Amino acid sequence: MLLITRKSGETVRIAESSLVAGKIVPPAPARRHGPAATYAELARVAARAWRPVESERLGDWELRAASGFTRRANSVLPLGDPGLPLDEALAAVRRWYGERGLPAYVQTATGAEGTQETLCAELERRGWVREVTAELWTGALAPVADRAGGSGEDAVVLSRTADEAWLARYQRKGVSEVALKVLGSGPSVWFATVPGEGGDAPAAIGRCVVDGRWASFAAVEVDPARRRQGLASAVMAALARQALAEGASAAWLQVETRNAGARALYAGMGFTAHHACHHYRAQDPVTESGTSRTAAR
Repeated sequence: MLLITRKSGETVRIAESSLVAGKIVPPAPARRHGPAATYAELARVAARAWRPVESERLGDWELRAASGFTRRANSVLPLGDPGLPLDEALAAVRRWYGERGLPAYVQTATGAEGTQETLCAELERRGWVREVTAELWTGALAPVADRAGGSGEDAVVLSRTADEAWLARYQRKGVSEVALKVLGSGPSVWFATVPGEGGDAPAAIGRCVVDGRWASFAAVEVDPARRRQGLASAVMAALARQALAEGASAAWLQVETRNAGARALYAGMGFTAHHACHHYRAQDPVTESGTSRTAAR
């Protein structure tokens, strides 16, 4: 049997006898839309926007942990060579996360030059399970700042901290002290809030991290009763203007492949897909005491 890795990162098996001809697909051509960026640059910028509370190097890999808050802050970022044969490196990864009572995750990417199709195939061959796939999109920042925000445009409040009101709208409930550290991590972090009515939870929120030329957008959430009123655009425009004032010119965000509404919104702002992001989990993660733990969210 042969293992074939598709552009999406999915690995399929075919009988060797059915192969007529084949070739290695060359690197992806230069992008014609959006800011020029390599995968490695974006991976490092994205990592700085969701910093763990603990990390350790394994060669060129970074092992990250934050008590299970977000997979991004609780997974291996494998940029380069771990300095060990792959099986030994993965065993070390499992031990490191097991000592912390966490499932072992490896974050990978596919679909752009320099991404990790081969590593994805090797993880799948070893029984690691791909649990999450999203896409990282990039775009120019100025069009986001110029976006009209409807009725909420003048009501957006920016803050350096995620206060109780902001957290009341945030989709992840029971946010811990560790989670607050992760949310507040990054070179220059801003939280946006559109206040609700009569002391209710905010009508909309968002988070932006400014890092050199890049501004990232995350946690853009709107009260279901207030959707289609331009509030998400208002939040992103206010954050984009702040990022422009700090010298940023490009933007990135992650969007799930199944979130049609978000994809339409971001496409309308000029964002386009750069690469796909995946999280692979080791089967049956085990803690130091030998008990299984649920996956990080």
